[in-house]
Amino acid sequence: MQGLEPFNQEAEEAVVGAFFLEGELVKACSLRPEQLYSWKLKLIYTAIRSLDEEGKPIDIITVVEELGIPNVKMVGGVSYITRLADSVPTTANFHFYEKLVREYAQKRKAIQIAGKIIEQAQAEDISKTLHEGIHELMAVEEDEADEDNGDITPSLVDLFTDCEKDLGEIVGIPSGFAHLDRLTGGFQESDLVIIGARPSMGKTAFALNLALHAAFQDVSVVFSLEMGKKQLLKRMAGFTGCIDSLKMKNPKKEFQEEDWQHFTDSIATLSKVNLHMFDRAGMDVPYIWSKLRKIRSEYDREKRILVVIDYLQLIAGDPKYKHNRQAEISEISRALKTMARELNVVVIALSQLSRGVESRQDKRPILSDLRESGQLEQDADLIAFLYRDDYYTNDSPQKDRMEIILAKHRNGPTGTVELGFNKQYGRFVHLEK
Repeated sequence: MQGLEPFNQEAEEAVVGAFFLEGELVKACSLRPEQLYSWKLKLIYTAIRSLDEEGKPIDIITVVEELGIPNVKMVGGVSYITRLADSVPTTANFHFYEKLVREYAQKRKAIQIAGKIIEQAQAEDISKTLHEGIHELMAVEEDEADEDNGDITPSLVDLFTDCEKDLGEIVGIPSGFAHLDRLTGGFQESDLVIIGARPSMGKTAFALNLALHAAFQDVSVVFSLEMGKKQLLKRMAGFTGCIDSLKMKNPKKEFQEEDWQHFTDSIATLSKVNLHMFDRAGMDVPYIWSKLRKIRSEYDREKRILVVIDYLQLIAGDPKYKHNRQAEISEISRALKTMARELNVVVIALSQLSRGVESRQDKRPILSDLRESGQLEQDADLIAFLYRDDYYTNDSPQKDRMEIILAKHRNGPTGTVELGFNKQYGRFVHLEK
């Protein structure tokens, strides 16, 4: 240890010295030269990697030749390289030392970023400083080498075990609507689901219905960038207790005795479900990710988590993309898909649709109606659109009906499901066939 620069000289020497004992180890080593602290060992390791890439043997003579006389003198001469080659009696602990070197490299990087945050916090915009700092720290974590060696045996065991379980027809998180679940099989963990609709079509109400249903057996997490937590809970209480939304605006004045009883029952129900809500304005993906990591750690890994984000276009993007909206949304989309996979959660992101819908005779949305649709379309495992005919036509024969249009389904069929939509309560119901 030297000042604020943590490192382990012995571990670094053990790693580099091991290559002289067993040259093929360099092919199995995922360390990069810059992850070593010792500049001497960086030079020697770089030479060793070059030899391996050229298909040459790795020994004292070839390494000295690859380094060149000036560099050999700089690192301490042939005697230092010889001593290094002789210092490792066995390669049995190679991967332990490799991991140790990598962890120290991460520590140094984290300290470097922390120092940068301290420096910038005194002179620059704090919001920008924190945003960039979180991004950089997350990159350090993601850079941690994956210890998976590609062995398929554990996955085969898991697969066999899964096949012994009777999962029924619905293998994912149920939506609460049988006809929709028949198409999707439930919402699948690690999937990114996009639900698109025009403003005031009912996408928040639909998402809240999904979240509440999931929260009874599984876990639901709602990130609302548009509405406050209390507003969302008021809407949930309304459709749970079948209370008129107009009465909910002024309960003290409008509630009858029956309404108070329904409201009390709704609050009691909501207090018992596995539901979490975050309503901070201007949330970005690192903030969402950090909250989900904490929730994921609180629950057993077997517990399934459904995440609702309302809505995607309000997520704060990386400042470097502020003049390129399409690049900003693309980066957010990729990050949400990565988050879904890494934390093994279902991410349902609501999305506004472009005004192009309004200019067509048939106003049912299509994939190209997604704003900045390219990357969203590519990343999403399932894309659903909401459509109500009575949104456009007052005397529509399809009054109080919502079409759920599955426009993309990576792992199953597409199609349309009809649900009843009671606007008075904000409640979705089955339609009897």
